[in-house]
Amino acid sequence: MQVTIRAKIATMYQSLAIRQGAVFSAILNTEMNVTRELKFNGQTVMVDAEDGTPLLWVIRDDLKLTGTKFGCGVAACGACTVHIDGQPTRSCQTYVEDVEGAEITTIEAIGGDRIGAAIQRAWTELDVVQCGYCQSGQIMSAAGLLSENARPTAEEVDQYMQGNVCRCATYPRIRAGVLRAAEILEG
Repeated sequence: MQVTIRAKIATMYQSLAIRQGAVFSAILNTEMNVTRELKFNGQTVMVDAEDGTPLLWVIRDDLKLTGTKFGCGVAACGACTVHIDGQPTRSCQTYVEDVEGAEITTIEAIGGDRIGAAIQRAWTELDVVQCGYCQSGQIMSAAGLLSENARPTAEEVDQYMQGNVCRCATYPRIRAGVLRAAEILEG
């Protein structure tokens, strides 16, 4: 357990050092960035980012898509979840160089498909959100679950969603929201 915590803390400090390195590079006017072509929410965008830059920072800082949240920086809470080629992925520990050529979907575009729209409807009907901070990650994970399993049981929802932390402890409402979205999809 102690080794895992130390590894997570080391990863968090490494992520912060990468961000600071980018700032110092800009101050010194030295070129460390690489122009990359990425696909976000169905559009191709060009971003300048050095290797080792977490995708989360590109999403929030460069693209100004702020629905994806920073929660922990060590892929433990799920607040930063996005879809990469349809799979829920923690963007805080996914590096920009690893997603070139992949289709990246953020919370801003999730309502554009059938599953995302059903989840949004269910969340609204059942008033799932309390503070809302974790909800983008919860919704992205729920969409991943429903794309793999159209009619999950309550236990399957709990198991799939266990990597997403809700500080307000709205887990029963989140579970109910996922199950309601499955009903909506079923018609």
